[in-house]
Amino acid sequence: MSKLNTEKSKKAFAEAQSFIPGGVNSPVRAFGAVGGTPIFIKSGSGCHLTDVDGNTYVDYVGSWGPLILGHAEPRIVKRIHEAVANGTSYGAPTELEIKLAQLMKEAMPSLEKVRMVNSGTEATMSAIRLARGFTKRDAVIKFEGCYHGHVDSLLIQAGSGATTLGTPTSPGIPQDFVKHTISLPYNNIDAVNEVCSKRGKDIACIIVEAVAGNMGVVLPKKGYLEGLREITKRHGIVLILDEVMTGFRVAHGGVQSLYNITPDLTTLGKIIGGGLPVGAYGGKKEIMDTISPVGPVYQAGTLSGNPVAMTAGIATLEILRDGNIYKTLEEKSKRLAAGMEKACKDAGIPAYHTRLGSMLCTFFTDQPVTDYATAKRCDTKRYAKFFHGMLERGFYFAPSQFEAVFVSMAHGEKEIDATVNAFREVIKGF
Repeated sequence: MSKLNTEKSKKAFAEAQSFIPGGVNSPVRAFGAVGGTPIFIKSGSGCHLTDVDGNTYVDYVGSWGPLILGHAEPRIVKRIHEAVANGTSYGAPTELEIKLAQLMKEAMPSLEKVRMVNSGTEATMSAIRLARGFTKRDAVIKFEGCYHGHVDSLLIQAGSGATTLGTPTSPGIPQDFVKHTISLPYNNIDAVNEVCSKRGKDIACIIVEAVAGNMGVVLPKKGYLEGLREITKRHGIVLILDEVMTGFRVAHGGVQSLYNITPDLTTLGKIIGGGLPVGAYGGKKEIMDTISPVGPVYQAGTLSGNPVAMTAGIATLEILRDGNIYKTLEEKSKRLAAGMEKACKDAGIPAYHTRLGSMLCTFFTDQPVTDYATAKRCDTKRYAKFFHGMLERGFYFAPSQFEAVFVSMAHGEKEIDATVNAFREVIKGF
């Protein structure tokens, strides 16, 4: 195996650091969790990425989830070109916004009304403001290890004890901004019950990643989501399912369709933009009608619902109506996950594997991963070895243990089997 030539990437990274903090516009891209120099991408096609040095990789990041059909999918690219020719943004309504909202509601009936925004962070921030305005309450419950974007009030870590308020995990966030945020362990329904029994009348909403995808892929325990739904109904609390990552990824109707949960609000992003920046939040009509201009809760955005992103989203969701797509994705993802799991067993490497649909994760640990505390016990040094070993062999995985692997329709058996074989080689060196 020859060593990758990444001289142009190294040069680009050095230059980028002169103009951009850390040389990147989103922290995980800097390779800080795995070491080394990030590769700079020139193009993507199907399930492949090509960097500025000409190296080609089988890509399992997929722009962090939205490229469920692969890079530069021809039907979507064609529609984007047509949209751009008509103008990139009007700052005025278009029929495209209606069409995308209809497609979303068709897949997720809980979305009685939808508001388009420009990112997942904007969607969760707006949904929480809406929940507070609707309930006229201030407190919010979130869960350790669940990431809902860089919203000030959600960037906290849990204190000691179920009712302890959080403290900011980033400078620049005043304590007053997070004093109404309660952070609890994920998958612990008793902790939620305890807090809501004491403070239910103060709590505006509970926001949860329907399936956690930002501490690796961590699945909800049996009855956990159902328990959250029951508790929130009992106390008049708005239940927000964050499906920014899972919506249209794990199933056409998202996690809520798989677990038969009807949330009050849902936040979405990633796939509904077809690879372009987009987000949305939606849910019950009586809650959504609290938003301006119908109601008093203010939220706006010049580029919200822009015609290019709407067109890409419509093109993607129209393709995803085909039920065979998710059946095929299930088969591909199962093949990859089973191959990696068997490789670890054969090599005697302790690992815990999780998967839901085309999202999966291999944790390098000898115990189950059910929450943030158990996720943090993983061997991150071993993950770094895995990452660089796979990169050298032409396979691009997330540069962090605490992210998901995304399989797309563009991945074929040939690429998946080659991935498993490379994985076998890499873990021999552990």
